Amino acid sequence: MEITELYDIFQIVNGEHYDPHRVLGMHVIELDGESAVGVRAFLPDAQKITVIDMKNKKKQYPMTKIHEDGFFEVLLWDRKEWFRYMLEYTNNSGITWQSYDPYSFLPTISEYDRYLFGAGNHYEIYDKMGGRLITHGGTRGAAFTVWAPSAKSVSVIGNFNQWDNRRHPMRRLGVSGVWELFIPGLMENDQYKFHVIQCDGTPVDKADPYGRYAQVRPETASVLYNPKKYKWHDKRWLTARSKKNLYAIPMNVYEVHLGSWMRVPEEGDRFLSYTELADKLISYVKEMGYTHIELLPVQEHPFDGSWGYQVTGYFAPTSRFGTPDEFKSFVDACHNNGIGVLLDWVPAHFPKDSFGLGRFDGTALYEHADPRRGEHRQWGTYMFNYGRKEVSNFLISNALFWLTEYHIDGLRVDAVASMLYLDFGKEPGEWTPNQYGGTENLEAIEFIKHMNSIIKEKEPSALMIAEESTSWPGVTKDPREGGLGFTLKWNMGWMNDFLFYIKNDPLFRKNHHNRLTFGMAYHYSENFMLVLSHDEVVHEKSSMVGKMPGDDWQRFANLRLAYGFMYGHPGKKLLFMGGEFGQYHEWCEAKSLDWHLLQYADHQHMQAYVRELNLFYLENEVFWKEDFDPHGFKWIDCDDKDASVVSFIRRSEEKEVYCVCNFTPNLHTQFRLGVPNQGKVQEIFNSDKLAFGGSGVVNDGEILSEDVPWNHYSQSVSIQVPPLGMVVLAPLEAEKEKTANKVKK
Repeated sequence: MEITELYDIFQIVNGEHYDPHRVLGMHVIELDGESAVGVRAFLPDAQKITVIDMKNKKKQYPMTKIHEDGFFEVLLWDRKEWFRYMLEYTNNSGITWQSYDPYSFLPTISEYDRYLFGAGNHYEIYDKMGGRLITHGGTRGAAFTVWAPSAKSVSVIGNFNQWDNRRHPMRRLGVSGVWELFIPGLMENDQYKFHVIQCDGTPVDKADPYGRYAQVRPETASVLYNPKKYKWHDKRWLTARSKKNLYAIPMNVYEVHLGSWMRVPEEGDRFLSYTELADKLISYVKEMGYTHIELLPVQEHPFDGSWGYQVTGYFAPTSRFGTPDEFKSFVDACHNNGIGVLLDWVPAHFPKDSFGLGRFDGTALYEHADPRRGEHRQWGTYMFNYGRKEVSNFLISNALFWLTEYHIDGLRVDAVASMLYLDFGKEPGEWTPNQYGGTENLEAIEFIKHMNSIIKEKEPSALMIAEESTSWPGVTKDPREGGLGFTLKWNMGWMNDFLFYIKNDPLFRKNHHNRLTFGMAYHYSENFMLVLSHDEVVHEKSSMVGKMPGDDWQRFANLRLAYGFMYGHPGKKLLFMGGEFGQYHEWCEAKSLDWHLLQYADHQHMQAYVRELNLFYLENEVFWKEDFDPHGFKWIDCDDKDASVVSFIRRSEEKEVYCVCNFTPNLHTQFRLGVPNQGKVQEIFNSDKLAFGGSGVVNDGEILSEDVPWNHYSQSVSIQVPPLGMVVLAPLEAEKEKTANKVKK
């Protein structure tokens, strides 16, 4: 036997060979001028292995063990060409089984696929990478493909091979850095990892970066899953969505953390399953009048306390709540109940867990090698290397994966500011400038533009929403015009200003009046979503009702007013769970919302108010049809800081309503409001109704305008404005027309 062959056998036996297919399997061998068919196989602890000709099963060829660890070989001098065969194994316990030889199959990923991946343009790469159940060469099994260019060797380990890294070594395909192996006979729910011998010789076991399913934490293996078996029932929803103008639809989003929305205390405080959530959460959201659910990240993550933002399984819905099919069924049920589903998506960073993406092959593969570019020290995480094409491809394909495979209606992209700025959250010396000496992350900017352009092309009706906390210009502008290409941007400026204002004692609000009105000064610079999110009710920030000043009555009145002003203000809306019924405590991911509070009147009234506010918003297109058109909003009076009252018009085409918000406990019994037209108006909404826990200061009946100039208008009306209350008026003819249309329907 030649030295090279001995070395090959040594590497196979030790699980260190980079091209096991060159050694194992069937080969035509030239020896002493003659050719023969040779078969080699390796199985630790095998007692014997036999080659079986699948065309003539009577032809069986016992193999000879040539290495005590289980390396077998047979030379077939009567065979000159490759033939289809199986191997019959018998282990030391006398157990016998048959299987096709994994080393008899051609690669499952083509050279062209590898080329596109290397170029960063394979947007469906998730169908080619990772562990996949397929039929290959007429045989059912699982294909495994992983990118680890600097690894010395990679093998598949799992519950099907006793987690033995010697049993199924993979081959490296050329210079692509991609490793591949097809293992026949594997089935759905088989567990696996990649055993990687890193560039420095360190062995690590890694979960599949493209894995579709994972073990329930704290276990970390990937799980084979068949993504083709689920049958969707939401074609009508998707067709209708594709025809909508994304900027002219109502959006009042209910932001939810699935692990703490509701639990089952009588069963150990366990989570609700996706199936249970499809029943309880959807019916609640529908009853409350929300248009969308936005889920904090459901991609697989090991640590509950990260809320899902420390993702280790980018292609796997977390198994905490059930299977991938059960999550699909949840989304399907949402759509069939008229509810859109948005998903938090985290391309800004990933955790350092040893089984995850970090230092995958011993090098900074998915992250930057320089920690000044490759780490978020404040979060203890790695940052993606957006300039590496394979990494960019990984992330863009992942975004598309959720939109196409799971029918998600949009992604809320987390921590965009941390991607855009090289010095985000860093002190001097902890970051390096770009090639022009600036703080902008040029690679991340290009990645974001590329991603949004591709999604716009392939999923044009999907929403891409940026959580971007700075004044970066053009976040929602077209990349062809220099923008980043998002559909919407969270309005963090409005949120900070408004919460600062509303937390002040009404006596002092007049000193901060500009905080209430400043949002409209820049509103049309982007397509904004107004948010009161999970981030505002944690870390000693207090709950929403807890932020409000005054006694209990004033707190709830302030909160009703705050939500009313938010819904009247231009921009799409988002409210975090618990805020709709005035939860007292800050949100805690480790327990259920305080649903027991609904036995008390204050919380019942608050929930009833938010339900009515949602329905009122949906029924009146003036509040959403022209959110981003200057015609849709006009101040009536934004300068009355001494009274802390603001008034404005919301419009859509020919319809309009007049909103008045009083941010003090003072009752105005003869408040004069300028109106643009002569005629009658009628109150159509009032946050101070008794049914909402208010004091019952309302405007009954029709109110005739008077020839009293006010607020730059020749006409005005005299109305009652309740303490800490919001009143909405509509011209009577418009209201009559709306009522008549309802009757016709």
